[in-house]
Amino acid sequence: MFTPNQSDVRRFFCQVQHKLKAHETLDPMQTIASEWVLAHPEYEADLANEEQAAQATYPPELGRENPFLHLSMHLSIEEQCAIDQPKGVRAALEQLTARFGDKHLAHHAAMESLGLMIWESQRSGLPPDGHQYLERLLARASKD
Repeated sequence: MFTPNQSDVRRFFCQVQHKLKAHETLDPMQTIASEWVLAHPEYEADLANEEQAAQATYPPELGRENPFLHLSMHLSIEEQCAIDQPKGVRAALEQLTARFGDKHLAHHAAMESLGLMIWESQRSGLPPDGHQYLERLLARASKD
């Protein structure tokens, strides 16, 4: 199983941006990532230099989100939908997309629930609760 470290993930996104700009061929995972790189032009400078990206820090007190974490969450949600894991997540994301009228906005709404699930898991030492995550997505999708 491939388990990338922080540097690998950052280099991956930098390479995606480089290939997009150079009009080079993307592999399948890069193609998926390219949708989200293109959807976030505000990250262009962060993705411009692999060495700087590998060393960058994003402390919360600066009030700036980590672009690599954000893009990684987009990829996680894409993968969840592709394999429908947890079961029902694909339908929940489709409902969120219908509610917001935009896949990107739906992903951002889902990220709140995904981040909360990860935080709760880390805090409790228990595995991520996919059932509760799915319930949160469905609740968010049905809000008026």
